[in-house]
Amino acid sequence: MIKKAAIAIVVLLAAGAAVLRSVSAAAPKAVPTAHVQRGRVQVTVYTVGDLRASRAMQLTVPPMGGQLQILKLAETGQPLKAGDVVLEFDAAEQEFNLEQARFDLQLAEQEIVKADSQTAVQTADDEVALLHARYDVRRAELDIQSNELVGAIKAEQNVLTLDEAKQRLAQLEADVKTHRETTSASADGLREKRNKAQLSVQVAERNIESLRVRAPFDGFITVRTNFMAFGGIGFPGMMPDFRVGDAAFAGQPIADVIDASQVEVTAKLSEQDRANVAPGQTAEVNVDAAPDVPLRGTVRTVSGVASRGIWDAGNRMFDIAFDVTGNPAVRPGVSAAIAISGQAFDNVLYVPRTAVFDVGGKPTVYIRNGGGFDAHEVRVRAWTDSVAVVENIELAAEVALVNPNSPSGKQPKAAPPAPQRAAR
Repeated sequence: MIKKAAIAIVVLLAAGAAVLRSVSAAAPKAVPTAHVQRGRVQVTVYTVGDLRASRAMQLTVPPMGGQLQILKLAETGQPLKAGDVVLEFDAAEQEFNLEQARFDLQLAEQEIVKADSQTAVQTADDEVALLHARYDVRRAELDIQSNELVGAIKAEQNVLTLDEAKQRLAQLEADVKTHRETTSASADGLREKRNKAQLSVQVAERNIESLRVRAPFDGFITVRTNFMAFGGIGFPGMMPDFRVGDAAFAGQPIADVIDASQVEVTAKLSEQDRANVAPGQTAEVNVDAAPDVPLRGTVRTVSGVASRGIWDAGNRMFDIAFDVTGNPAVRPGVSAAIAISGQAFDNVLYVPRTAVFDVGGKPTVYIRNGGGFDAHEVRVRAWTDSVAVVENIELAAEVALVNPNSPSGKQPKAAPPAPQRAAR
């Protein structure tokens, strides 16, 4: 009896399952639909971008050669005014060079004073010697005039004396010329030595001033990571920032001064959104770090060439940049949500975005026709995240929101990707 009862129960369950399958097959599949509407559609493109400063400058170690030790360094985030000392290095070596250059300059100036004194004495001596030589020549010439009154021997002596005086005068004039040329050359050498010493003083003073690195404009500072803190051995994210007492090589960047008065935003747009954005359009920027401080901006440039990254999976993305009016409460280096006011379409036909399917690479909708749906190709003028502005369709048409030909009620191919948000 128990065995017969079990067989009867199995037969009843099988019959019930068959009845349920037949009822389910007979029930029609419910396809959600929507009607084509006419009205005004405001296209607003949403994307996410990063804020960065329009102007920033690196502060590097001056080219002094060797290592320099940091004596003063502003903290990250500290506000700065143009001309403030942000970074200062040990200037002991340059101060020694300055003192040595000043000593050399004083020595060169004293040598010039001494040389000028010696030149003045030599010039005076030469003038006296020339005066005596000219006097001797003139006296000899007067003695020759009395040769007719003296004997032949005395007359010959007068002639010889005159020749000797003239030779002595000529030799003295040549010596004086040589003295002047030598003195001039010596003075030029001393002046060159003084100029070199002055240049050394100026270089030392300039080097000392360059060891005090000043802010080029108003803004704030961000200190960089010292990757040589442990001799170059370390892991990213574990290395400390530069601090007072660290040594750095010439040309090594220590910090950045960032101008927060003007910021720019960079982002990426999908190919569908790219058609709705043009330079000059206004945008509203909401910063995650300061949600109560909205920023206003305009589209500066939109790339005409798509960029494709490693992880884009074939998506065509376009770079876009905005000019944004800065706010002291908002600083570069944070992310932001961007709403771009696009074109407004008046008196146009539109359908829900999910009603447009990609069939064979063409935008297609499924229009109800009696108890079924017919595929109908349309032209899409613009996309938002909720609707698509379409043409080549009747106003009274009823379109399917899912693919009616798919057993699961889903479209075989995804519609063009929607932006994050849109306003209509």
